Amino acid sequence: MTIKDKKDYFLHKFKYSNWDIVYRLIINPDFEVIIQQLTDNVSEGKRFTPKYSRLFDSFLKCPYDDLKVVFVGQDPYPQLNVADGLAFSSSINMKEPKSLSYIFDELQKQYPDASRNCDLSRWAEQGVLLLNTALTVEIGNIGSHYNIWKKFMCTLFDFLNLRDDLIIVLLGRKAEEFVLLLNNNKILKVPHPASAGYKGGVWNSDNLFVKINTELENLNKSKIKW
Repeated sequence: MTIKDKKDYFLHKFKYSNWDIVYRLIINPDFEVIIQQLTDNVSEGKRFTPKYSRLFDSFLKCPYDDLKVVFVGQDPYPQLNVADGLAFSSSINMKEPKSLSYIFDELQKQYPDASRNCDLSRWAEQGVLLLNTALTVEIGNIGSHYNIWKKFMCTLFDFLNLRDDLIIVLLGRKAEEFVLLLNNNKILKVPHPASAGYKGGVWNSDNLFVKINTELENLNKSKIKW
């Protein structure tokens, strides 16, 4: 596929969606630069994840009109065939990566009946946008694509910050670098779930999932069924 073909692939997907900002970001020449960088990396033998076809699944599975909560993590899972385009989700092999296990362990303390299904599309369909600060990562090289996506993400966050009715969840220091671009909304800061690996396998979420639903209730919005 040519650069134009790759760009047109996503333009078609977003043309009739309400994610106008994503459509505008893709049609912008800057997105061609991103595609070129990813293509060059592959030519150099540097594979990335998730698959190109799933780069924007976090948006496509979360209707903009239903958007209520935005999670911002760091990178997609850097292993092959694990990341599926939604931050922390793992629908390809349906196995719990460590970060997702820590999330589920904590979630079930707050909501004992919550599902541990590794496909987090069910959250996205309720209005939870599951993002990372970079939408791709080189296999085995955490943080490698942060700069590739930074301008894209800054523009996206500026757009989201035109609203004042969102719950923004910043997971870890990398996500917190964007706090000033999102501060028109309710911000919840917690450590990245991966930090639990250094703290006895326990993620301190500060009662995150209950807090999200409390904030949604305060906004007269429906709660998330975790």
